[in-house]
Order: sequence, then C-alpha cells, then structure tokens
Amino acid sequence: MHKLRSALPAILVAVVVLARLIPGPRTIDDSYITFRYAHNLLSGQGFSFNPGEAVLGTTTPLYTLLMAGLGALTGGSDAPFDRLALLVNLIADVVTALLLWRLGCRLGFERAGVAAALAWAVAPFSVTFAVGGLETSLYVCLLTGTAVAAVNAGLRERKLEFNDSGVRYRLAAALLASLALLTRPDALILLGPLALERLWAARRVPIRWGEAAAALLPYGAWLVYATLVFGSPLPHSILAKAAAYHLGAGEALIRLIQHYATPFVEQYVLGAPAAVGLGLALYPFVYGVGLRRALKSNFCPALWVWGLYPWLYLITFALPNPLIFRWYLTPPLATYFFFIFIGLDQVLFAIISLLRRIFRPKARPWSALRAEQRVGGWVAVLLCIPVVVSLAGWRITPDHGATSPAPDMAFIKLELLYRQAATLIYPQLTAQSVLAAGDVGVLGFFTPARILDTVGLNSPISTGYYPLPAEQYVINYAIPTALILDQQPDWIVILEVYARRTFLEDPAFAARYRLIEKIPTDLYGSDGLLIFQRKP
Repeated sequence: MHKLRSALPAILVAVVVLARLIPGPRTIDDSYITFRYAHNLLSGQGFSFNPGEAVLGTTTPLYTLLMAGLGALTGGSDAPFDRLALLVNLIADVVTALLLWRLGCRLGFERAGVAAALAWAVAPFSVTFAVGGLETSLYVCLLTGTAVAAVNAGLRERKLEFNDSGVRYRLAAALLASLALLTRPDALILLGPLALERLWAARRVPIRWGEAAAALLPYGAWLVYATLVFGSPLPHSILAKAAAYHLGAGEALIRLIQHYATPFVEQYVLGAPAAVGLGLALYPFVYGVGLRRALKSNFCPALWVWGLYPWLYLITFALPNPLIFRWYLTPPLATYFFFIFIGLDQVLFAIISLLRRIFRPKARPWSALRAEQRVGGWVAVLLCIPVVVSLAGWRITPDHGATSPAPDMAFIKLELLYRQAATLIYPQLTAQSVLAAGDVGVLGFFTPARILDTVGLNSPISTGYYPLPAEQYVINYAIPTALILDQQPDWIVILEVYARRTFLEDPAFAARYRLIEKIPTDLYGSDGLLIFQRKP
C-alpha cells in the first residue's frame, strides 16, 4: 500500500498525458481564432484578427499571448500552434489532477482526491478541449490553483499559523486569480466571492503590498492596454453572441441541468432519460454530503466558496440564456468531481460498514484500523466506477480525422469541411479579399483573406444587423440578408442552413453571387457547405 501511494503522482501524470497524446490534436474552430491572433502578433500586425482592425474578438488574451510567446520560440508566425496548445493544455491538466489529489490528502479524503484526479484525467469534457486547442485546460488549472491556494491559506490562518507558508499561499492565490481573469472573464464567478472572502479575512490577516500587486498588476496592465487599443477591455464577442443567436426560453438552463446530471457521461451507458433521472437525484445529494463533510472536518470560508462555485456557475449562465457551447460546460467539473467523490466516499463507507454488521454479525471481530482499511479498500474500488463509465464516452476508432482513440465529443467534421473549402479557394484569395463566414476560425487561419465575421465576434459591423425575426431561423443562427448585400464580400463560405430563410431566398443575392462549390454535408440539418463568389 505504501508503494502504491508513493507511485500515485507518477500514475496520475501518466494517465493525463496518455489520455491527451493518444488522440493528438483535434483542433476546433474557435481555437483557430486564437491562433490567428497569435499569428498576426508574430507577423508584426498587432493584436488583431484582421490586420489593421482594432477589435477584441477573443475572450482569452492570456492564452493568445502564451501561444504567441511559444510560437516565437518554435517557428514564429508559422509555429505549430495546435501542438503548442496541446502541450500547454497537457501540462495544465497534469497540474489540475495533482492539485485535486493533494487537496484531497490535505483535507483527509485521499481516496476522493485520487478518484477526482483520475476522473479529470479521462473525462471527455476535459480531454476534448485539451486536444481541441482551447484555453479551457489552462483556465480550469488557474481557477483550481487559486481555490486550493486560498483554502490552504485559510486553513493555516484558522489554526493561527501566521507564517511565511500562509503568506506564500495568499500571494499565489492573488497571482493565479489575476491570470485566471486574463484567461476568461467569467472567472469572476469564482473570483468575485473569493475576493469578498479575502476582504473579510483581512480583519485578522491584513492584505500585504505584494499580494495586492500580484492581484492587480497583471490584469490591470491588460485593462489599460485593451482600453487604449480596443476602446474597452470587454471582448466584443460577448455582445455579438448575445445578439446573433436565437434560443427558446430556458434552453441554457435545460442544457446545464442535463450536464450536471451526467458529469461522467452516463448517457452512453444508461441512455439519456435514465442517466438524467438518476443523476438529478444522486449527484446534488452526494455533492451536498461531500461539501458538508469537508467543511465539518476543515472549515474554511474559501472552501465554502469553492464548493458553491458550480452552482453559481449554473445560475450565472442560465439566467441570460446564452447558447451553451460544449466548452462552457467544462469549467465547473473539477470542483464538481471533487465534492461528488467526497460524498460518494462517505456514503459508500457508511453503507458497506452497515452491511457488514448486518450480514456478518458473528464474524471474527477486527481491530478498528483493520476494519477501516478493508472497508476503505472496497470504497476505493467502487469510486473507480464513475471513472470507468467516463471511458464509455470515448471511441476506439473515430469515424473522422485521425483514427486513434478519442472522446466521441472531440468532433471536428465541420472543421475538416472548412479546411477543404479553404484549400479549394486559397489560390484565388489575396490579403485584400473579403471572405464572409459564420464560423471563421479555420477559414481565417488557413486563408490570407480579410474575414467578415457574420456572427460579429471579430467584425463589429455585423452586430448592427441583429436580431432577426424568429421565422428567419432554421436553427439557432441565421445570417442577415442585408449584411451580405450591404457589405458585398468577395467570397461567402457557409453551411446552407445558416441562410436557408435569409439571403438564399433573395433574388438580389442570386443576381450578385454565383455558387462555386457545394461540399456535401448534412451537419445541423444543412444541405451542404456552400461556397459563393461575387460576380464581376
């Protein structure tokens, strides 16, 4: 047992690394937006998506700067950004797994900490966006690091251990919080309550200058830069998404509830109705048990705040009812896993101990320590079940892209179609060509054209054409006819379903544009990926 415990860090690292290296990069469209910003930075064209246009279309400035920095060391503007992103995300996920394990040990729940770390290592929601090139892994790592540092500081202060170790934890929490906010603005969901907790704790433990500087300087520097260059530190993409997408009432809440009911993708094993029904009853209960038990053993306001984070996250995203992209569902999972496994650990231990007393009342009495070890062994085995269930969300041989095993949700069929379209039209494009598209990552990264982002993430002019009448939507997004007719892009590359009830029905569009290519696909109910060129 001692040898196994000493080997745990190496085992966790190995599982995380293999779970990401085996699939390899399966880069999704939004990642290519970040890569284009990094490419333009390295090409001397500034922090821009379209050179010369001061638009903050990315929500992750830290990750963008990190990609540019690593790119400068590995090939400049031609750096392999997909592999650099995988490396960064792999390291971040290793750190997250080790943090979950170490915090479990620190709080007295080592089995739960190990299970949470393993679950994070193989979870489809974790692996998909690590290999997909998004900033999600770094973001979760920074949030988890902030919370763990704050909890460790709080526990020491509770025991009146006002020493250099506690100061270092406070400093680390402050710096990691600032970096997390630079990685994504919705970090405020956790950092806001943690900041209030820190101000409350300042009655006993004053905030030192170093801690304040670590919290304020990194993000403060970005605020000044973004305000001077872009006019605002808020990413334009936030406003654009709110205007462009059309959703029914409560869609975001329903999607979030489904996700919280199936954190280990149980739908692949039980089917969606049974998995959601079981999860809605089970996981909030065991989460509450886990949080209560952790606080009872190690009361700390920062731990309480971190325990509330998944629920604050749910409320924050449910109320405005945005379109819930897959990667929006990942940030609360590390916390969710941690307290679920503590709760499961406690419930299973109590049940197995009770069953032993019922069915073996005359068994030879054990010492208390031996009894606890045997029951604990069974609990450890049972805690592995959710981890194994998560593997059902993987495919041994994906039906597209690389054929090595990967999560089923690491879905890049659309990205491959856009890559095909970019290859077809690349010879006819120049830096002055204007290409309109609703999904702009692949097309922006693999062509030299200026991109008219019809959603408006990187093209503010598009936002003024929304919202559209409900009848013009086939799915949750449609491209306005007036946007195309007014801006007259040279090229248009879109899924047919985006314009079925808008400009594809308009005679004026048909008079100005000709269909160059129709790439077969039925994604999102679309009748192909369409490539149009403006007539001379």
